[in-house]
Amino acid sequence: MLKKYIIERNVPGAGASSAEQIEQMTAKSNSVLAKLGPKIQWRESYVTDDKIFCVYMAENKELIKEHARLSGFPADKITEVKTVMDPTTENLENFQNKAKESTSETHAH
Repeated sequence: MLKKYIIERNVPGAGASSAEQIEQMTAKSNSVLAKLGPKIQWRESYVTDDKIFCVYMAENKELIKEHARLSGFPADKITEVKTVMDPTTENLENFQNKAKESTSETHAH
């Protein structure tokens, strides 16, 4: 079963990266993911001035650490997501449906 993780990467100047640099980082990450197989998946990343926050699905933290080692990207903090909430979780039924969606999404990959 894949779990959702948030990876905090300290990358000074990340927010000033050019489109070409972003493309190169993406290509490197994708090539490593292809080698590691379906037990780890990159969902999306958020780039700030000096950090990149990545959302991954993986069987365990060790796969994320291995991806970081092979790709050369730091993985300064790896945190497992326990649940997802948003403005609709005020309604308990919506919250329960979101939990089911998150679980089925995890099993589908």
